[in-house]
Amino acid sequence: MSIFQNSVLKTFKQDEKLVALRWAAFQNYKAKVEAIKDFKEEEYQDGFLKDIFESCLGYTLKTTNPSSFNLEREKKNETDSKKADGVIYLNSEIIAVIELKDTKTKNLDRVQQQAFWYLTQHTKAKYVIISNFDELRFYFDKSTAYESFSLFNLSYDEFCKLHLLLSFENIKDETALKIKEKSNSFEQDISKKLYKDFSNFRTLLFENIVKNNPTIDKQTLLRLTQKLCDRIIFILFAEDRDLLRANMIKEIREEFINQKFTNYSLYDIYKFYFEAINKGNDKLQIPQYNGGLFAVDELLDSLIIDDFILDENVQILSNYDFASEISVNILGHIFEQSLTDLEELQANIDNVNFDKTKSKRKKDGVFYTPEYITRYIVENTLGKMCSEKREELKIVEITPLSNPKKLTKQEQQTKENLQEYKNWLLNLKILDPACGSGAFLNQALEYLINEHKNLQNDLALMGDLFASYMVEEEILEHNLYGVDINEDAVEIAKLSLWLRTAKRGRPLTKLADKIVCANSLLEMPFSENSFDVVIGNPPYIKEYTNKSAFDGLRESPYYQGKMDLWYFFGCQALDLIKENGLIGFIAPNNWISNAGASKFRNKVLEDGKILEFIDFGDFKVFEDAGIQTMIYIMTKSKDNLKYKFKVSKVIDKHINHDEAIYFLNNVENDKFQFFISNIDKNTMKDKILNFSNQEIEILLEKIFTKSNFIFENNEIAQGIVSPQDFLNQTSKNILGDNFNIGDGVFNLSLEEYTNLNLINEEKTLIKPFYTSNELGKYWGDKINNLWVIYTNSTFKNPNSLDNYPNIKNHLDKFQKIITSDNKPYGLHRSRDERFFKNEKIISLRKCKTPTFTYTNFDCYVSQTYFVIQTNRMNLKYLTSLLNSKLIAFWLKYKGKMQGDIFQVDKEPLLNLPILKIDEESQKPFIKLVDEILEAKQKIKDYKPLLDEAIKNNNFDREIALKKELENLENICSTNEKTIDQMVYKLYDLTPDEIKIVESS
Repeated sequence: MSIFQNSVLKTFKQDEKLVALRWAAFQNYKAKVEAIKDFKEEEYQDGFLKDIFESCLGYTLKTTNPSSFNLEREKKNETDSKKADGVIYLNSEIIAVIELKDTKTKNLDRVQQQAFWYLTQHTKAKYVIISNFDELRFYFDKSTAYESFSLFNLSYDEFCKLHLLLSFENIKDETALKIKEKSNSFEQDISKKLYKDFSNFRTLLFENIVKNNPTIDKQTLLRLTQKLCDRIIFILFAEDRDLLRANMIKEIREEFINQKFTNYSLYDIYKFYFEAINKGNDKLQIPQYNGGLFAVDELLDSLIIDDFILDENVQILSNYDFASEISVNILGHIFEQSLTDLEELQANIDNVNFDKTKSKRKKDGVFYTPEYITRYIVENTLGKMCSEKREELKIVEITPLSNPKKLTKQEQQTKENLQEYKNWLLNLKILDPACGSGAFLNQALEYLINEHKNLQNDLALMGDLFASYMVEEEILEHNLYGVDINEDAVEIAKLSLWLRTAKRGRPLTKLADKIVCANSLLEMPFSENSFDVVIGNPPYIKEYTNKSAFDGLRESPYYQGKMDLWYFFGCQALDLIKENGLIGFIAPNNWISNAGASKFRNKVLEDGKILEFIDFGDFKVFEDAGIQTMIYIMTKSKDNLKYKFKVSKVIDKHINHDEAIYFLNNVENDKFQFFISNIDKNTMKDKILNFSNQEIEILLEKIFTKSNFIFENNEIAQGIVSPQDFLNQTSKNILGDNFNIGDGVFNLSLEEYTNLNLINEEKTLIKPFYTSNELGKYWGDKINNLWVIYTNSTFKNPNSLDNYPNIKNHLDKFQKIITSDNKPYGLHRSRDERFFKNEKIISLRKCKTPTFTYTNFDCYVSQTYFVIQTNRMNLKYLTSLLNSKLIAFWLKYKGKMQGDIFQVDKEPLLNLPILKIDEESQKPFIKLVDEILEAKQKIKDYKPLLDEAIKNNNFDREIALKKELENLENICSTNEKTIDQMVYKLYDLTPDEIKIVESS
């Protein structure tokens, strides 16, 4: 879990004489080790700070020099009376907190949260140091990674590293920060370089294999190429990590070069070594690593490969240091990138163009999950489950035996409980149903390895002579399961798990029945109700973007129109886990309000219980995906009629990576929001879910109880759906160079409308079309700039436009790209025409603030609008209500939001809490609306007059018009504020409640 690259550490120099003097002082500490082991926490905390920090790392304690010190024992937090065990100062600012335990505390992971809480209480602090007098951990800014030192067994080289990172001189110079920055840069550089070299090798290898093996189809050869690459990566990794003899690649090459009586190809020599690795070979000192990776593959063995391909290029890869420079995490990113490369190679086989930004993995909604996300989800599902089990068995902290020869009744019970916990841990089943290259499985593996090691320490403390067991093998054998539809991803996931768990002399665990290639949604290879934890980042696919992804799923009880594929995974996860099992997914955040997610929401309400909902808002977790994401932690429980759960929200989309980690660690900040929300199963079924704090929930309930009017379904309609309004780049590519992007198809500019030379009968099909250029809050400009060819489903008949020759000729030019359900000539969805005529309210679907436009003229709009038409209420009064801050407040918390953007769909409109009052009481509202409409019309009329005055240098006229425009703008803003106050009064809001609305 190292923060710093060893190769970078070596480039930083220290004062060798000073280090040698302090190393000598450190020997005094080592001489006291046996005594330190018996000290209680409070007995040696002062002594530890003096022996290590003052004597060996150059600090000055306050007790040593009260007037000039940089280290203090027990410093109160800035925000409360709690104290860290120690703090480090720089320029009178606390920059590090120290938390100390005694040697009986073996698992410092359990101290981590407390220490980081202290960190958040000191605004300038960025380092955390935790120690139990033996292990010392140094954290930098975040809790996910640290440098660890065993003080009782510290070598001189390790002491030099400790001194480089933690001595006062180096803390003062921010050496650790410099090393971290260089390490990050080094990792990025070497990752890019290795990826480039590996990608180049695989491409050349594939091309060579294709050239030399023409009787085998290219798709099979691509699979075999990847398998050979996997084997070579394993050898490269193993030769540098003492799993195989060092320099084995070089040895294979020398074996080939030094042949005297044979004429084997270089690939033949590789095959001999593959067999030796699969079966083991004492003569070559090669242990057996079978597990399937090196199993006999006759087709792979039959390939003909030119020597130079496996010579020069593999040597380039072998020059990397896979022990110190190339971490398993770096390999994980390279593996993930290589999946896109495989797509490109496949595209070349199929002779199709390949665009990385529109790759199949992107189309299939697959995005690589950052490590801080996988860690959070694993710690809050698997980790939560383990913590709760330890608490249940009363084995959170283990005290060493008072008399190893004679256990007390309590000690015997503790020992039995530890054994029960071990059995429980070995039988946990964790699934990622869309595992990709294995990011979540590897994170779960890392967590379980650490938990087993902690358990082994606990068992050893209780005198268990058989506490040690093969942790990694047990985990792969019993705990981890994955499924993915992509065969290449599955093979890479297996390889990454092998690389993390391989031990010298121990065969690789067989994973063929644990990590499986299959379509999870159609042929899940594992049984329902059989998993304790389901985690992952399921693919996000809307049906209209990839219909084939839904093939075979439309008969599912979870299917519905306008849904996202990941909702199936959400429903399936609840079926797969046992009662009280835990689910942790990262996915788009709009499932709580999306119309196509109602079945999924009902499934969650029926079978699930949300424990945490973490909304990242507009912060992009996935840099290459323009989606808003959330994490939910959920359990399967029938005890879910009414309950509370924690909600976290990012409210500043400009947070950086480190701030995102602070957000997940619940650090208070004005960029984040944390509160408790409620679920009421009975009242929320078939509804949008919106999570808000109790204060807001109470106010929303009050607003709802005051309402007495809701829209009927037939009073609201979406605008026209015309898939081909204007020509885009894709359509132009199909039609050719005689067409231009922006050419009107079903929509026409004024120039295009004029140039069609329509006859009178044809003009009956042309309707005025309006956009946000004409339609604003309250007022719409009657003068349109666009027109629409308004053809309904009757124009599906190919002869339907015979009497409209000019329109027919126009649409015939675009037949290749028209995809309407009513082609060749009908709009996809023309809607009931009555909604576009007479008096109505136009509602903008996606907007920064809710925008409702009163119109009393023919106004045809696209699907980016909804139209409200009712004869049960005065529409000007209704327009005033809809544009009020109170309704905006309601829509923010009870409607749909995409980050800061309102999504005012039909469902939120149907659920608006409208208050209908008598006609006389409506008149003040209507008067204010009329004044706004009149003012906005005048503003529109006066602006060209102002432009003319400016053009003609008529200064008096210019000043007069500017003053008039300012007065008109004031009328609009004043009237809107007055309407807001009148609406508050209508709904009986108190001053405090008004503040809540105004501040939201």
